[in-house]
Amino acid sequence: MANVSVAAEWQLLYDRYYRKPEIYQMKWKHVDLSRNKVACASFGGPIAVIRDDSKIVQLYAESALRKLRIFNSAGILLSETVWKHPGGRLIGMSWSDDQTLICIVQDGTIYRYNIHAELIEPNMSMGQECFEQNVVECVFWGNGVVCLTEGGQLICIFDFKTMKPSKLPDVPGLAEDDLLQPICLTVREPKYTMSGIAEVLVAVGDDIFVVEEDMVQTIRFDEPSIDDSEMQNDDSGNLIGVVQKMIVSPNGKFLTLFTHDGRIVVVDMETKQIAIDYSCESALPPQQMAWCGMDSVLLYWDEDLMMVGPVGDPVHYFYDEPIILIPECDGVRILSNTNLEFLQRVPDSTESIFKIGSTSPAALLYDALDHFDRRSAKADENLRLIRSSLSEAVESCIDAAGHEFDVTRQRALLRAASYGQAFCSNFQRERVQETCRTLRVLNAVRDPAIGIPLSIQQYKLLTPVVLISRLINANCHLLALRISEYLDMNKEVVIMHWACAKITASPSTPDSHLLEILLDKLQLCKGISYAAVATHADNCGRRKLAAMLVEHEPRSTKQVPLLLSIGEEDTALVKATESGDTDLVYLVIFHIWQKRPPLEFFAMIQGRVLARDLFVAYARCHKHEFLKDFFLSTGQIHEVAFLLWKESWDMGKNPMASKGSPLHGPRIKLIEKARNLFSQTKEHTFESKAAEEHAKLLKIQHELEASTKQAIFVDSSINDTIRTCIVLGNNRAAIKVKTEFKVSDKRWYWLKAFALATIKDWAALEKFSKEKRPPMGFRPFVEACIDADEKAEALKYIPKLSDLVERGEAYARIGMAKEAADCAAQANDGGELLERFRKTFVQNAIFDTLLMPFQGAS
Repeated sequence: MANVSVAAEWQLLYDRYYRKPEIYQMKWKHVDLSRNKVACASFGGPIAVIRDDSKIVQLYAESALRKLRIFNSAGILLSETVWKHPGGRLIGMSWSDDQTLICIVQDGTIYRYNIHAELIEPNMSMGQECFEQNVVECVFWGNGVVCLTEGGQLICIFDFKTMKPSKLPDVPGLAEDDLLQPICLTVREPKYTMSGIAEVLVAVGDDIFVVEEDMVQTIRFDEPSIDDSEMQNDDSGNLIGVVQKMIVSPNGKFLTLFTHDGRIVVVDMETKQIAIDYSCESALPPQQMAWCGMDSVLLYWDEDLMMVGPVGDPVHYFYDEPIILIPECDGVRILSNTNLEFLQRVPDSTESIFKIGSTSPAALLYDALDHFDRRSAKADENLRLIRSSLSEAVESCIDAAGHEFDVTRQRALLRAASYGQAFCSNFQRERVQETCRTLRVLNAVRDPAIGIPLSIQQYKLLTPVVLISRLINANCHLLALRISEYLDMNKEVVIMHWACAKITASPSTPDSHLLEILLDKLQLCKGISYAAVATHADNCGRRKLAAMLVEHEPRSTKQVPLLLSIGEEDTALVKATESGDTDLVYLVIFHIWQKRPPLEFFAMIQGRVLARDLFVAYARCHKHEFLKDFFLSTGQIHEVAFLLWKESWDMGKNPMASKGSPLHGPRIKLIEKARNLFSQTKEHTFESKAAEEHAKLLKIQHELEASTKQAIFVDSSINDTIRTCIVLGNNRAAIKVKTEFKVSDKRWYWLKAFALATIKDWAALEKFSKEKRPPMGFRPFVEACIDADEKAEALKYIPKLSDLVERGEAYARIGMAKEAADCAAQANDGGELLERFRKTFVQNAIFDTLLMPFQGAS
């Protein structure tokens, strides 16, 4: 009898059964759908209702102000707001995929609301064409809209995320003078088109056009593919005629048309063949058309809802109140003033169990459970009959349970599946558990207080992640948290959204008390971002709460930027230096640098070694003046002196600093300033003296360059300056440098000897050697001559060397082996020099002869 009562509610359309169970008795009061514009979100989403300003309606006990009200699918009011927007009449209203309510008024202005009836700023526009010509019709799809203006222009937004309006190509017949002929629009969604961009289908009179972003095409249809007189009406013709209404199937493959002569025509979009051609009783276009899954088409006139299938007679449902058709992926929700129903094709598993007279294995298994409950032996007989198909019967019961909205029937079907599973060893036992988990989630969200009547097919298509997102957006955080825990999903998103919503909703709660409430829940999820919640608190004007929250953030990379944004620079600097992350420290340094006065900034970083060192390293390369101020404020005068000295060197690298350039004057002044600063500290006496001499040398070199007009002196050493003066023949200048810098006689002889050898002035060199006895002998003269590769000149001075070892080595260097051997033999070094020379002059036997006495002695 149970099977009979279930199947008695079904309607047969040719060979397919349809059912229309009631989901909710609507909880709202005084809502008349005929007096309002209504927008219903897919997947059991919210319902937006606003009084239709295009109709003259009688006001009862209500305000004259129009209100936008948002209900859940059970008719429970979620939110409302007064509608007081300019721009003319409300033309269209629909929910986007992310449950944002899109409202388009006559001048093309777009107003957006969230589920709490809060206006989302800024308001957008469909463009100048819509503003000038006014919008007359809107067609929405998942995440876009196309608008038709009074001037016949099509303006489209392909994605609500970008909100970029695009003007589509002009369609023949949509000119302003031709608007008297019937026009209707529909859209083929991007996921079903070859280009991946939405296609707008426009019917103008007898023609149907496909409008894409940059082109317009005309569609031509062939004759019906089915020519059976029993399945088609006698008056079915080949020509479609004027189209008054059209819609695209859920999979984008079929186009349903209602013609001027009352025919409903379904056309294959790929083959362009007519699949269904049925003549209705009325030639008046239906108020609404919708696909019921992929098996039938619904047409609604006043009080009559007709369902047309591929073949056979249609099914009629009669209503004494207005209804709204809400297409879903597996059926159509039917919303009326009093209730919400779900019209769908009966699933095959449900049909096999509850169809009157069914003897399928699933039906026998369901019946066996009934006999088992009544302790009847008939239960065993049924199991024996279906033993070979028991696993299929169990699967059918599980599948049928998933498609049921009635909890009692779900439980009965799952008990039947569990009963059969006990006798089926090869069945995956996780299937029952998985279905139970899914049904528990679905039953929870189907509760009228939540009002999301998802079917199992819709739930799988929507995914649990999106469902939880919609629950938290509706502030159903407790249910979202329990579902997340039940499905082993990440709870962080739910808890964070709850925390942010709690802060927003608690403006008068003290910060300390609210912090305790938040931490109690935030600690449930390890690794949760306290910084994100603190950011929201700061945005809500709760800066103290934000500072307390961010203290619990373990990740410095998130903690420090937030501390800076809420003005806690001191704490941010401490956290950044403790983390050891130089990038974070620099972030804080640059932020404080811009926000605080210099002295205050210097005081903050002075006590923190890492921050101070990083600042100094950066400022040395880019901000010398600021670094000077820092060193002066901290009493590091010598560091300022070093900076000045470095600046003088950098100034010398300037290409203009040559040939007596005036840049040398500032350089000398900088060095003198550095000397003065060095002189103020006892620890830097050497640096002070060095700076003084450097300045003196620069002055002399500057004068030399000015007099010689050669940029070869500045920044060279004292030795090089003297050598260059001698090479240029300016002995007076060389003697002056020697005197100014107290160059010793020993160094003077070396420098002058080599300088004269460089210019090969051998006469002057010889004269210089005879002026007085050189303080360190004639070695500088010998070295200078040998270095200039002048052996003859070297022989003038080698015999004058008093040290036999030096003399011998000099002879050896110019290749005079005999003389070198004589010197080595006279040297009292135990034959060491002879041994070295023997290795140098390998082919000369004289060294072997001279070494023999030393070898005999050893």
